[in-house]
Amino acid sequence: MQQDIHPTAIISPGAVLDKSVQVGAYSVIGPNVTIGQGTVVGSHCVIDGHTKIGKNNTFYRFCSIGGIPQDKKYDDEITYLEIGDGNTIREFVTINTGTVQDIGVTRLGNNNWIMAYVHIAHDCQIGSDTVIANSVQLAGHIQIGDWAVLGGLSAVHQYVKIGAHSMIGGTSSVRQDIPPYVIGAGDPFKPVGVNTEGLRRRGYKPTELLAIKEAYKLIYRRKLKIAEAYNEILELQKKYPEANESLKLLIDFLKQSERGIYNSCY
Repeated sequence: MQQDIHPTAIISPGAVLDKSVQVGAYSVIGPNVTIGQGTVVGSHCVIDGHTKIGKNNTFYRFCSIGGIPQDKKYDDEITYLEIGDGNTIREFVTINTGTVQDIGVTRLGNNNWIMAYVHIAHDCQIGSDTVIANSVQLAGHIQIGDWAVLGGLSAVHQYVKIGAHSMIGGTSSVRQDIPPYVIGAGDPFKPVGVNTEGLRRRGYKPTELLAIKEAYKLIYRRKLKIAEAYNEILELQKKYPEANESLKLLIDFLKQSERGIYNSCY
């Protein structure tokens, strides 16, 4: 693939674009932007800020990437946006740089599918292989684990953590943390079970699924306090050694939860 820059595009002299990057009509690339091999930028996109973009990403028309944070405390500090490889970013998506009040960088991992009109605010940390559907709105400082799925028109409160392999139904309102593997929906969000089908597709074994379901029951059926559920899941690791890593993902999440999780006791 050879570099293909439309004559109406404006590329700042300071921008660093791989020779294979394509940029569509009327797009603008700022002076502190780096774009890796094979990435395609559609027409009418703006990519600015201190933004580093990896390989083989596709930005559809009218994206706004690397804009300053929508935070009144922002005072023109240098903050960053990092985007990995193989991401698909659809029309009218906005992704902002970080703030000095947090780690100063917004991150998007690899192979994410970000649909139209999604907003990813400052300091969000998004893993890889996620699906974020149309018009999902992510406030600042949110963390989303690998393989999570967020349904369209959902809104997520700032500082919320959403665990890996979880699945959130459309039009949900998420104000507390959602542990890994959990599926649910609603306003407010209501957990209804384990994302079993998604886990099967990703190669989870029957023993792992059984252990995860037992852990879910400890948290949501017995309504234990987080500390109590944490200790019980540690015991499950002994009962299901084959599921040690799968349960560790859940244990680590519970240990790090700050906003609490839905339908749990405190």
